[in-house]
Amino acid sequence: MRVTVDAPAEPEILEALCAGLVAANVELIPIYGLPPLYQAGVIYRREPKGRERWQLAPQTFSIGHGDCEDLATWRAAELQLQGVGARVRIYRASRRTMHVIVETPNGYEDPSRVLGM
Repeated sequence: MRVTVDAPAEPEILEALCAGLVAANVELIPIYGLPPLYQAGVIYRREPKGRERWQLAPQTFSIGHGDCEDLATWRAAELQLQGVGARVRIYRASRRTMHVIVETPNGYEDPSRVLGM
C-alpha cells in the first residue's frame, strides 16, 4: 500500500509528519533487525528535482540510500530505541529547500552529512 499526504511545506507541519515516520521506524527497526544507520552501508543520495518521496528505514536499507528525511527519521528512531531523547528538526536551507536533521539532548546531528552529503 502507498500513502500520499498533501500537506503545506511548512517546517512545523513537516516535523509533525516526520515524527510519525520516527514512530513507525521505532516499531520497524527491531522487527526487521536493522543494523545501526551508520553501520548499514547506506549513503546519502539527493532525490531528483521535483520529486519528494519519504521512505521508512527498511526501504532505505533495502535500496541502500536515502535523502535527509529518510536518514534523519531512521537515526532519531534508533536513538529513541537506545533511550536517547531524539527528534527531527527541519530548517530552511534556502528559499526553496528545507533540510532535516536530528536534535538530541547534546545538540544536533546531521546524518546526511555523515553519510556523504
